[in-house]
Amino acid sequence: MELLQLRYFQVTAQFEHMTKAAEVLRVSQPALSKTISRLEENLGTSLFNREGRQIYLNDFGKIFLQRVNRIIQEIEEGERQIKEMAGLKARSTSVSIALPHILPFFIVEFMKRDPKMHIRQYSASSIGMKKQLENAEVDFCISMDPIYGDEIEWMPLLDEEVFLSVPQDHHLAKRESITLYEAANETFISRTSGYGFRDLTDDFCRQAGFEPYTPIELEEAGAILRLVEMGIGVSFTPQLSLLRQSLPSTVQLPITNPVCRRTIGIAWNRNHYLSPTALDFRKFTIDFFKHIAITYYQK
Repeated sequence: MELLQLRYFQVTAQFEHMTKAAEVLRVSQPALSKTISRLEENLGTSLFNREGRQIYLNDFGKIFLQRVNRIIQEIEEGERQIKEMAGLKARSTSVSIALPHILPFFIVEFMKRDPKMHIRQYSASSIGMKKQLENAEVDFCISMDPIYGDEIEWMPLLDEEVFLSVPQDHHLAKRESITLYEAANETFISRTSGYGFRDLTDDFCRQAGFEPYTPIELEEAGAILRLVEMGIGVSFTPQLSLLRQSLPSTVQLPITNPVCRRTIGIAWNRNHYLSPTALDFRKFTIDFFKHIAITYYQK
């Protein structure tokens, strides 16, 4: 069994289509088909069910793909580690982060400490982050929800308060605090369904005994407070979103019941090789959220 066969099988299994897989691998379709056939002959069983030009992984193929993914990932990890040790690879790390408000300050603070560092930043949902870690696509994920998995370790970084933001002329605006049920009849402006923060705030409302009326859902978190400022509705706002710079004219009300907080954490794959550079980045991240982040938002 050859490594080339395994790579060809992995890509073919991904697309379940010979022509598409051949295009990605930049080989002819007959050559790809022949390689897959030799692999199946070596294993003594078919890995795909074939229906014309379309192919589908069978049960044998699905089990074998899990093993192949691990093998190729280990080889890639080894290649990366050797290049890092030999000084052949640029000092870099990769992170998936879902905190658009604090992200620029986070990056700037790190670059102050290590201006020659190369950072690749990605965005994903909590489910997407888990896949990124499992597939070793990134070194770290900074998430608003714990990420669990057999190979994943998650460390809390910051516990922050979540406020109810209202327009300055709102009938609740002069209150020092509220119970969330007092906002049961309000129009909520929220993130779109599927975002971890949306799931969290919907749960807050259910704990308070109501389902929020949410006619406006936005992917851009920064636009939500602008709409609140314009009197379109109210929204939940985490403390890290209340940056001193360019803060819209809204009022943030502490919520006494239920307890409305969220925990930001960092996750990594314990089986994924982390270079000294990546470990430095993790140490910085812990320090940033413990000591530096608070200096950017309005208390």
